[in-house]
Amino acid sequence: MKRILTIAALVLCSTMAFSQQVASRAKAMRMMNFGREEYMIKDIKVYTDTMTVYSLSNYVIYPFGEWESMEQYITDNQLHWYRESGYREYFDSMEVSVNRMKRLDDSYLDMFYSIWTNKVELLGGRINDPEIVLANGVHVGMSKDEVFRVFFKKYPKSYTSDVSVLKVISGAGEVAEIYTFKGTKLRHVKIETAYKYY
Repeated sequence: MKRILTIAALVLCSTMAFSQQVASRAKAMRMMNFGREEYMIKDIKVYTDTMTVYSLSNYVIYPFGEWESMEQYITDNQLHWYRESGYREYFDSMEVSVNRMKRLDDSYLDMFYSIWTNKVELLGGRINDPEIVLANGVHVGMSKDEVFRVFFKKYPKSYTSDVSVLKVISGAGEVAEIYTFKGTKLRHVKIETAYKYY
């Protein structure tokens, strides 16, 4: 009898897990229909409290816009940054000059000037300061609905009610923007990259 109950419980658990996966995939497919054209959304995955959006838009690679120098970015946004310069070792053991631009609240951006693109490239960062605004208008303190409306024209609110992390990832997976919500407000934005070469 114990064996039958154990087998029944395992079958029930696996069936529930499968149905949750199907429901998550159906939700993701429906959300794709609501994506804004400028973000060129190619896939969405939903897993527990995280929604991952794969975008082919250049915005994901340049969330603060395209700049020819760090000075140009600093002058344009008119915020006071503390700048640290140093070197970092990368995949093939070469070193590159990286500038860390910091704010007093521990917000920072790691940037370097690329000789290949002739632009300032972002290596990583964390934004806690509501005064720092991304190129698409997103800033810390916005409501979850306002953030989702940047990427989607409309959507059923029940689809995002359980989402506490929104990841927007570039097509090749080299840049990820991670929006973390606390309740209904955007708490911070993290940028991660997988660049290996200067």
